[in-house]
Amino acid sequence: MTQLSPSGSTLAEAEAFLEAHPEIEAFDIILHDANGIGRGKIIRRHELLSFYKSGRHLPISILGLDICGEDVHETGLIWDQGDGDLRAWPIPGTLVPLHGTNPPRGEVFMSMYTLDGARMTSDPRHALQRQVDALAAEGLHPAGAFELEFFLLDNERGPDGKMQPARDVLDGRKSNKTEVYSVDHLHGMLPLFSDIYAGAKKAGITAETLIEEYAPGQYELTLNYRKDVMQAADDLIRLKRIVRAQARAHGVTACFMAKPNENYAGSGMHFHVSMLNKSGENVFIEAVEGDWNPTILHALGGLKETMAESMLVFAPHANSWRRFASQSYAPVSPSWGVNNRSVALRIPAGDIKARRIEHRPAGVDANPYLVAATVLAGIRKGMNEKTNPGPETTGNAYAESAETSAMPSDWRSAIEAAKRSDFLKDALGEDMHRTFTAIKAAEYGRVMRTVSEVDFDLYLHTV
Repeated sequence: MTQLSPSGSTLAEAEAFLEAHPEIEAFDIILHDANGIGRGKIIRRHELLSFYKSGRHLPISILGLDICGEDVHETGLIWDQGDGDLRAWPIPGTLVPLHGTNPPRGEVFMSMYTLDGARMTSDPRHALQRQVDALAAEGLHPAGAFELEFFLLDNERGPDGKMQPARDVLDGRKSNKTEVYSVDHLHGMLPLFSDIYAGAKKAGITAETLIEEYAPGQYELTLNYRKDVMQAADDLIRLKRIVRAQARAHGVTACFMAKPNENYAGSGMHFHVSMLNKSGENVFIEAVEGDWNPTILHALGGLKETMAESMLVFAPHANSWRRFASQSYAPVSPSWGVNNRSVALRIPAGDIKARRIEHRPAGVDANPYLVAATVLAGIRKGMNEKTNPGPETTGNAYAESAETSAMPSDWRSAIEAAKRSDFLKDALGEDMHRTFTAIKAAEYGRVMRTVSEVDFDLYLHTV
C-alpha cells in the first residue's frame, strides 16, 4: 500500500525523472548525519519508484554515529531504541543526475521520519526546518548562501609526512607558494574545475566565482544566493560531494578539513544571510545607506550574545580549533563590523538592496544544516529581544582581548559550553542537541585516548 510521503515527495517526480533520464542505472540515496556525512545506500533504477511510494527503512542508529561510523550509545539512538528501523523519505527537488559516472547514476537526499510519519528530531535537516518554520510563524523568510573553501592536495604525502598541494592536473606543474588571487595559476586546475561546474549544473546548483585562496593549494567557490535557506544548505553539502568526486577522478584529493596546514590559513564556510518579509522585501535594508536598520543591529546582537555557547556547531572537530589564530582570517572574538574581514559578523560592502550578514566563524568541516539552524535561532533571539550588538569594530578585531569575549578557547570548553546551553537546546531541538553533544563528547574521548606522533616528538627522549 502506498503511504503518503511526510516529506512532500511525489511518485510523479520520480516517474518524470526516469522518463527524462533513461540512461541512469542506479541512485545514491543519502541521509546526512550530525557531522554532515552522507550515509545511505545505492539502489538500482527499478527500486526508485518503490522508494518514492513507501520510503526506505533505515536503522535509527545511523543518526547516532561518530565521525568514524561507530555507535555513540549516549545519544540514546542505539540500544535504548533497540536499534529499530525508522523510515527515510526522499526530499522533493533533490533528485538529480550525477556528472561523469560510469555507468550513469543519480542521487537523491532523504530525511528520517518515524514509522507514523512524524519528523525524527535527531535529523539535522529537521533541526533547520524547525527554525525556518518558527520564522515563518513570525512573518519572516530567511535567504542566504554559503561560501566553500577547500584544499586540493596530492594523494601522497611529502618527505616530511605532511600533506602537500596538488600538482596542476593540466600539466603536473607544482607550486608551494601562496598564489592568492592568481588567475594564471587557476588555469592549471581548469580541467578539474570545468568538471566541477558541469557537475553543479547537472545538479541544479549555480556555482559562481572561483578564486585561489590564502594558502598553497587552497581555493574558494561561491554559490548563488537562495531565497530558501534549506536549498542553500543543500547546495553546499552537495557541492562538497561534487568537488570530492571530481578531484578523485582527476587524481587529487579534495580536503575539507578546517586546518590541514598549521602554517597557513584554514578553510571557512561563511554563511551569508538576510531576512525577507511576506512581501519578499529584505528587512535588513536601511532607509539611508549606512544608517543601520535596527532590525539588522538586533540580529547582530543576538548572534554576538549566543556565539560563545554555539561554537561547537561552528567548530565541531579537534582540527577545527587549529583554524582560530590571530591574523588568520578566522574570527577569534564575537565582533561585528562593516567591510571588515577580521570580525566574526560582517556587513559586506555592496548594493544596499543586497544587505545581509556574513557569519564567518564556521569552518568548512561544519554541518551546514546545523550552522544555519543555529544562526537563524540567534537572529530570532536578537530580533525578538531587541538585543544591542554594542559598538562596531572599525579596526583590527584580532586586537580585542580574548578575556573579554568569553569565547571557548578549545574543543573541550566548546563541548561543555554547548552541553550547558539552553539556547542551543532550543536552536537545535532537545533531541538533536543531545545527539550532537553526545557524539562530540565521544569523539573528544577518542582523540584524547590516541597517542599521536606529537607525543613521541615531544616526550620520547625528554621525560
